Amino acid sequence: MDISNYAAFLAVAEQASFSLAAEQLHLTQPAISKRIAQLEAELGVTLFDRLGRRVALTEAGRALRPVAERILSDVREMHQVIANLSREVSGPLSVVTSHHIGLRRLPPILRDFTRSYRRVRLDIAFMDSEQACQAVERGMFELGVVTLPLRPSPLLECIPLWEDRLVIAVAREHPLAAQACVSLEQLGAHPAILPAVGTYTRTIIEAPILQRHGALDVILETNYLETIRTMVAIGLGWSALPQIMLGDDVVEVAVEGLDIHRTLGLVRHAGRIVSNASRALTELLLDSTPRGKQTS
Repeated sequence: MDISNYAAFLAVAEQASFSLAAEQLHLTQPAISKRIAQLEAELGVTLFDRLGRRVALTEAGRALRPVAERILSDVREMHQVIANLSREVSGPLSVVTSHHIGLRRLPPILRDFTRSYRRVRLDIAFMDSEQACQAVERGMFELGVVTLPLRPSPLLECIPLWEDRLVIAVAREHPLAAQACVSLEQLGAHPAILPAVGTYTRTIIEAPILQRHGALDVILETNYLETIRTMVAIGLGWSALPQIMLGDDVVEVAVEGLDIHRTLGLVRHAGRIVSNASRALTELLLDSTPRGKQTS
């Protein structure tokens, strides 16, 4: 059994593309194609339907996917069990995080981690928190640093790190910016720019507003908070942003009775053996947050 063939299979299944799978695994596209061909020859089935530049799993591919995930998970666990015996902090550590957390929260912590543990090979991926949690649950990443889900899967262990206060933000020239405090009715009369429906952050923002005001006029949806901030700054509408994203061009508007928070933190598979590297990064994250310092 060639484990690398199963890794290639899962990457293609996840990306629905040979070229994107090659980028994910830092391989050439011919190398990915060769590994898939070897696996198909070994199993005697076709795993993907080739649909132009896109690919889709066949019935055999869909049946193989959960088995391949278990195989790779067992191999990783085997390596971790052996590595942990030495207590040495080394080896690969796969981490997935959201763009906002990766840009605004993690850089100084990852700098300290890589300086302290030079034998760890850190592999970082960026995706929306919802997809990141699913990827951790499926064993694709050892650790996630994300907006914590409101109703987490029982397979996930969630560790809160930061309470992230969200404020209603507008451009300095926006009509609401000159008012000391506005009502939900006044806020709802203006266009909004929000994350996509179904995301943790959109749910946290909309729930208290919808209960008291009703449907909002959402003119733009994007899951990148940096993009939302830019659109707010040029006056396209209001949004709810983390307080740390305010500045000279984007200001807070107080809304009567509205207080929005989300929790950022760690997620890891509850049944997965924790590697020394993952434990070291977790401890560093906890030590770097007010919440962690209070509980240490």
